[in-house]
Amino acid sequence: MASRRDFLSQPAPENYVAGLGRGATGFTTRSDLGPAREGPSEDQIKAAVEKRTRQLGLSEAKDDDNEDESRFQDPDNEVGLFAGGIYEKDDEEADRIWQEVDEKMARRRQKQRLVTCSFRPFLRTIPLPSIPFPSEASSLSSEIDEQSTDEYHSHREAREQAEKEEYERLNPKISQQFAGLKRALETVTDEEWANLPDPKDLTGRTKRARQARMQRFYAVPDSVIAAARDQGQFGTTVADDGNATETNKDGTVTDFAKIGAARDKVLRARLEQESQSSGTATLGSASTIDPKGYLTSLSNMQGAEQSIGDIEQFRKMLKSAVDSNPKQAASWIAAARLEIAAGKPVAARNLIAKGCEQCPKSEDIWLENIHLNENHNAKVIAANALRINQKSVKLWVEAMKLENDPRSKKKVIRRALDHNPESEALWKEAVNLEEDVEDARILLAKATDLIPGSLDLWLALARMEKPENARKVLNKAVKKLPNSHELWIAAARLEEQLGEGHKRPVMKNAVKFLARQNAMPKREEWIAQAEKCEEEGAIITCQNIIQETLGYGLDEDDGRKETWLEDAKGSISRGKFATARAIYAYALRVFTTSKTILLAAVDMERNYGTKETLCEVLEQAVEACPNVEAFWLMLAKEKANDPTESRRVLARAFNQNGDNENIWLAAVKLEADNHENEKARHLLKMGREQAPTDRVWMRSVAFERQLGNNQEALELVNQALQLFPAAPKLWMMKGQIYEDLDMVAQAREAYSTGVRTVPSSVPIWLLYSRLEERQGNVVKARSVLDRARQAVPKSPELWTELIRVERRANNISQAKSLMATALQQMPKSGALWAERIMNLEPRTQRKTLLAEGIKKVEDDPILLVTAARILWAERKLDRAQNWFEKALLLDRDMGDTWAWYYKFLLEHGTKEKQADLVAKCILNEPKHGEEWTKVAKNPKNAGLGTAEILKMVASQLV
Repeated sequence: MASRRDFLSQPAPENYVAGLGRGATGFTTRSDLGPAREGPSEDQIKAAVEKRTRQLGLSEAKDDDNEDESRFQDPDNEVGLFAGGIYEKDDEEADRIWQEVDEKMARRRQKQRLVTCSFRPFLRTIPLPSIPFPSEASSLSSEIDEQSTDEYHSHREAREQAEKEEYERLNPKISQQFAGLKRALETVTDEEWANLPDPKDLTGRTKRARQARMQRFYAVPDSVIAAARDQGQFGTTVADDGNATETNKDGTVTDFAKIGAARDKVLRARLEQESQSSGTATLGSASTIDPKGYLTSLSNMQGAEQSIGDIEQFRKMLKSAVDSNPKQAASWIAAARLEIAAGKPVAARNLIAKGCEQCPKSEDIWLENIHLNENHNAKVIAANALRINQKSVKLWVEAMKLENDPRSKKKVIRRALDHNPESEALWKEAVNLEEDVEDARILLAKATDLIPGSLDLWLALARMEKPENARKVLNKAVKKLPNSHELWIAAARLEEQLGEGHKRPVMKNAVKFLARQNAMPKREEWIAQAEKCEEEGAIITCQNIIQETLGYGLDEDDGRKETWLEDAKGSISRGKFATARAIYAYALRVFTTSKTILLAAVDMERNYGTKETLCEVLEQAVEACPNVEAFWLMLAKEKANDPTESRRVLARAFNQNGDNENIWLAAVKLEADNHENEKARHLLKMGREQAPTDRVWMRSVAFERQLGNNQEALELVNQALQLFPAAPKLWMMKGQIYEDLDMVAQAREAYSTGVRTVPSSVPIWLLYSRLEERQGNVVKARSVLDRARQAVPKSPELWTELIRVERRANNISQAKSLMATALQQMPKSGALWAERIMNLEPRTQRKTLLAEGIKKVEDDPILLVTAARILWAERKLDRAQNWFEKALLLDRDMGDTWAWYYKFLLEHGTKEKQADLVAKCILNEPKHGEEWTKVAKNPKNAGLGTAEILKMVASQLV
C-alpha cells in the first residue's frame, strides 16, 4: 500500500487562496519575505460567472436606463444566487445530475398529459368494464414516448412563453408604466416648469400648525412696552445741555431727567405702600422698611409681569364667559380678580360695576364690589346693594363693618334686624356691639323670643343672667330644644359654679330625659363633652358626665373592661387626665377587684398625678385586693419618707399576707435604710422561721455582709445551702465571702462545687473563671470557660468572657478566631458585636462593622450604645445623643445605658439635662447591666440610692 502524503505536503486545490473565506487576498510576513499568492483577478471572476450563466441557461442582464432590476425580483426566486462563486468539478457534476433529474421529471409530466388527452374521448363512449385500461394506456404511452417527445416539449415551452408574456402585459413594471410620461418631459420648458403649482395640503395638517403658531404668546419685557408707548411722544422743553436729553432721528426727544424722577417716585410709592402694609408707624424712615417682605413683593410683581401672556389668554376666556352668560356672577368676579392680579384696579372696578348691573340679586358680586372700592365708595355701593337685597345678612354685616364709630354700627345692625328679625348672625353682632351687660341681656331675651331654636342665644342669655334666673332660662330653653344635650351640660356647670355640683343630679336627669326623647348621643360624644368641660375647668361636671354616661348602651358581654381601658388611654394621650381618672373610677365601681384596672390607674397617677392622688388609688387597691403584695409594697414605698406610716402599712400587709417573702424583705429594707440594724436582723430571723425561702436566706446573708460580719454570713450561707443546695446565688455568695476573707482555695472549692451542683448557672462559671484569671492561671480560666460552654452552649456572656480572657492575654488572633465562631452560632448577640467592634478591630473598620451588626441585630441596647460611643468619638454629638435616647427607649432597665448617657451629658450637656436624666433614672430604677451590677451589688455600696450608683458607674466607665 502506497504511503499517503501528509496533509501539509499535499498540493492545494485548484483556485485555492489561503484566507479567502475571511476576506484576505494576500499578506506579507513579518520578515518581509514577499507577498503571498494573490486571489483570482477580475477577468477570471468574470469568466467564471459567464460559464456559470451559460450552464444554467440564463441571459445576461441588460442595462435599461441604468435601472436596478434586482429591486423588482421575486424574493422567492433564487436563480443565479451563487453565480459569483468559483465553479469547480464538484459543481459541474452536481449540475449534470440535477439536469438529468429535471429532464426525467419533464418526461414524466409529458407522459401524464398525453395519456390523459388521448383517452379522454374514449372514456366518454366506451363502458369501463370492457376496456383493459392499464395495459393499453401503458403501451400507448410508450409509443408516444418514442415518437413525439420533441414535439410536445416544444409545445410546452411555447405555452409557458405565452403565459409569461401575458403576465408581463397584465403586470407591467413601474418603469414601463411611466416610460411615456418621462419621455414627454423632454418637451417641458423652463418657464412651464417654474409655473407648476404647489401640491395642496389635503389633510389640513399644515394649516393647523400655522394657526397654532399664530395663537402662541411670548412674554415681552417692560422696556419693549414702554418704548412702544413713548415712540410717538414729542418733548416740549429744551434742556440747556445735551446730557439730560437726546434727540432721535425721527424728531422725538428722550428726557432722561424725567425718567429718573419718575422712577424715584414709583420706588418711593412702593416703599410707602410696603411700610403701610407692614403696620409701621412712620413713613419714609429706614426703620419702616421690611427688606424681606419688600423683596418678596418685588419677586411677586416680577412673576406677574412674566405671566402677561397668560393673563391675556385668561382675559379672553373670561370675556367670552361673560358675554355668553352675563347673568353668571362668578364670571364677573373672576374677571375682576384677574384685573387686580394684573395690576389694573380701575378696570377691575369697572368690570365688577357692570357685573352688579347684570346680576343685582347676587350678594357675592356686591361683596366683591365693596371689597374693591375705598371706604366712601364702598358705603355707596353697600347702600345700593341693600336697596336691592334687603334680606342679605352678609351685606348688612359688611355694611356694618364699613362704619367707624359704634353708634353707626348699631344703627346699621338695627336696620338690618328690622328687615331680618330672625337672623341669628345679626342678633349675635348686635349683642357683641353692646357695651352694657343689661342692654345685651335685653337683646338676647328679645332674640330668644324671636328665634327660640337657637342654642347659642339661649346659652349666651343663661351666662348673662343671675344664677336664679339662669336656671329658669335653661329650663325654658330645654322646653324649646328638648333634644339638646348641651343645655343639660350648661345646667350642670351652673350647679357646679353655685357649689351644688355633687348635690343636684342634673346629668342623671339629663340621661333619663334624653333617653325618653330618643336624643341620647353616643358614648364617644359624651367623653368629648367631658374633656371639653375639663379643659374649661369644670372638673365636677366632667366627672358627673362620665359617671352617668360611660356605661350607657354597653352590655356585660360587650367587653366593657377593655372598652373603658381604651377610653382612658385615649383621654391620657390627649392630655385629659381628669377624664381618664373619672373613667378609672367608674370602671372600679363596676369591677371592684380588677387588678388590671387598678394597675392602670396607679400607673397613670404615678406618671401624671400627684403623690396624694397616687396614695389614694393605692389605698383603694389594697382594700380591694389585700392579697396582692405589689400594692402593699408600692404604698409602703410611697410612704417611705415617713417611717412610721410605712411601718403601719407593712404591719397591715403582714396581717393579710403573713408568709409573703416580699413583704418581709420590704420590712427589712425599710429598717435597714433607717439604720435600725437590730430590728432588721430580728425581722430576718422571723422571716427565716415564718417564710423560709431562699430569698429570705440570701437577704440575711447579704445583710450580714453589708455590716461586715463575714463569719456570721458564712454560717448563714452554709445553713442555707443545706436547705437549698440548688440555689446558685447562695454558692456565689459563699465564694465571694471566702474571697473577702482571702481564702482562695476555699473560694475555688465553693465555685467548683457550685458549677457541679448547678451547671446551668452562667454567673457562677464567670466568677470561677475570673478567680482563676486573677490568680494568674489563664490556662485554668480558659479550661473553666470551655467546660462552661459545654454546659451552656449558646451563652453570649460565656463567649464574650472567653474572648476577653484571650484578649487580656494578648492572644488577639485566638480572640478573633473565637469571635468568628461565636458570631456564627449567635449572629444576633449585641454583646459579641460590641466586643468585636470596640476591642478586636481597627478604628477605621468600626463604622462598617457597626452597620453590618445593626442589620443583623434588630434591637439590642448594648449595640445601640456602641453606636453612640463611636459617634461620640467622632464628635457627632447630636447623632450620638439620639442613639443614646434610642437605647433608653428600647430598654430602660439597662443601667449601663443610663451611665454612658450620663457620662456623655457630663461633657457635652447642660445642668438641666443632667438633672432631668438623673430624675428619670431614679423613676425607672434600673437593675441590670454588667458595670451597673458590679457597683450596685457591692456590699460596700449598700444603702446608696439610684442617683449615687449612677454617678459611681459613670465615673468608672472607660
